[in-house]
Amino acid sequence: MGKVSRVFWISIVVSIIFVMWGAIWPKQLIQSMNVLQSFFLIRFGWFYQLTATFFLFFAIFLIFSKYGKIKLGKDDDKPEFKRSTWFAMLFSAGMGIGLLFFGVSEPISHYANPPVGAARTNESAKLALQYTYLHWGFHAWAIYATIALALAYYKFRKGVPGLMSATLYPLLGDRVKGSLGTIVDMTAVFATIFGVAASLGLGAAQINGGLSYVLGIPNNFITQLTIVAVVTVLFILSASTGVEKGIKYLSNANMVLALLLFVLFLFLGPTIFLMDLFTTTFGTYVQNLLAMGMRLAPFNERNAEWLRSWTIFYWAWWIAWAPFVGTFIARVSKGRTVREFVIAVLIIPSIVCAIWFGVFGGTGIYMEHVLGLDVSGQSLEAALFYVYQHLPLTLLLVIVTLLLISTFFITSADSATFVLGMMTTFGSLNPPNFVKIAWGLTLSASAVILMSSGGLQGFQTAIIVSAFPLALVLLLMTFSMLKSFHAELRQTPKKPGKPEPEAVENSSKRSLRGEKAKT
Repeated sequence: MGKVSRVFWISIVVSIIFVMWGAIWPKQLIQSMNVLQSFFLIRFGWFYQLTATFFLFFAIFLIFSKYGKIKLGKDDDKPEFKRSTWFAMLFSAGMGIGLLFFGVSEPISHYANPPVGAARTNESAKLALQYTYLHWGFHAWAIYATIALALAYYKFRKGVPGLMSATLYPLLGDRVKGSLGTIVDMTAVFATIFGVAASLGLGAAQINGGLSYVLGIPNNFITQLTIVAVVTVLFILSASTGVEKGIKYLSNANMVLALLLFVLFLFLGPTIFLMDLFTTTFGTYVQNLLAMGMRLAPFNERNAEWLRSWTIFYWAWWIAWAPFVGTFIARVSKGRTVREFVIAVLIIPSIVCAIWFGVFGGTGIYMEHVLGLDVSGQSLEAALFYVYQHLPLTLLLVIVTLLLISTFFITSADSATFVLGMMTTFGSLNPPNFVKIAWGLTLSASAVILMSSGGLQGFQTAIIVSAFPLALVLLLMTFSMLKSFHAELRQTPKKPGKPEPEAVENSSKRSLRGEKAKT
């Protein structure tokens, strides 16, 4: 049972004030947040680009570095979960609803409104997928991998609380135990709330879109509010059972449903076209990874606005999600080595995401570019179901999708309540149920406020604003971790039973002092 920290009480009070502000003065809330959003996007777009690229280089460095053999735990610790379950859990927490919400809608949006060049051309079709891979690929998972690694290392190797502030001890010393540490942990809490609330809002919108297609249920705020209320009860029940039960089983169910939907989509659609398109676009993405990841448009305002609305927004979203996803991945990764951990978290999900978007987005592009259908004319939440209408087994696809969105919704939310519980109970691996319930209700209330205030625009604003101070904390974490890694390897003998030269020298000095004392 975890002891509740002052971070919990302060964060809950501030969250209640935010929810009340949005409920009573929604226009003032969204106006204030839009001012902040414009400020950070225009003045600090370069900062988000460089930060995301830094994390990618840092993750690659760790794979090939001498630190790769360090274990996330004691030397004899074994992994708690088998690899298939481990992968399912990190993947469900890391992307979830977004894969379904943006699977068709993002590539087709880029096809109709490309980052550069003319729209609805062969070139814009390829660019659409390349930039979607960029947004959901190596940069995103590098951010997750780096933060999760730091949290797992300090928690399981060093035995310190699983808190963001605790990872900064090598740099800041005892100051992390006071007000500075509280500020760091609260920054992580609020970034998590806004990042996850965005996913909950997207999930509710898409479930509503699917039900509207199947049952004719009205697609409006009241319906989405009802969906949020129902799913809130479900994910709080799941979170209350802990990682070993509810979250584990739902994560495995997610992977089964996602695989079923992917296979159906691949073979019911233009299979050969999709595989050819994926191979071409993924190769170009990898080839131009660095240039795409650092691209800004200082001489073209239209292209600059596109980058702010998509690329910069995504970097901020992944940074905002990093404490949540990082804490959860760290929680289930005890016993892995640094190299195994970074390879698994960075490479495998990135490739899976690329294949997913290549198939779903490629199908949408094929239907519009080749068949002449108006996929890009649909709303973001309805584009997927519009594509279903033009494939065989439409009803089966819709049912599987609604089930998958619901389970992704639940796993993302229950993972977040679990992580928020850890953050506010001194890093407890088993937070009290009342803490998890409190955070579950707070997440849902925040999602509802942002949905009612500004929809997707409201979510983007909250994410971009909360991600900026958190990015500074995450950068400090990487240098703190390097300092600890370096110190650990210096203390580790190069050969079993053979001490370091420094240790031998110190031992000799002690012996000489002993001899002089006797004399």
